[in-house]
Amino acid sequence: MKSTFKFLITLICLTVFSTTSVLGQINEEQKLLYKTGNPADWPKEQDAVVSAPKNHKILLENDKVRVLEVTIAPNELEAVHHHQWPSVLYIMEAGDFIDRDGEGNVIMDSRKIPEPLTFPLTMYKKPEAPHSVENLSDTITIRLIRVEMKQ
Repeated sequence: MKSTFKFLITLICLTVFSTTSVLGQINEEQKLLYKTGNPADWPKEQDAVVSAPKNHKILLENDKVRVLEVTIAPNELEAVHHHQWPSVLYIMEAGDFIDRDGEGNVIMDSRKIPEPLTFPLTMYKKPEAPHSVENLSDTITIRLIRVEMKQ
């Protein structure tokens, strides 16, 4: 329990105080392109823990942050959902995947990026509009921790 708490505190501190790229991180120049928008316009019932509870487990929530454990099983397509706050993702494991917007248009296909992603991977994301991730792997579960920073 203490080691998990220390990990989360370290992750939050790295997010707040670091803007440089280190091994396994994506900086501003390398960031992946995802749709954003005005979270006030997104349906409340599409919040990640409401719309896709099987994939988003709350580890900690208070008035400052919401920490989610996110898992997507091999060949699973998660329900369309959004993330209304900026967040930091610590991606521990993933194979190939496709992320689609709320209308089904491809936002990102991991098979089409120039270099394969190296895990673990840490990245910052702005609020994320309705989307759905499909795990294309037959064997690898997508596993990550998402720290959402409430405003």
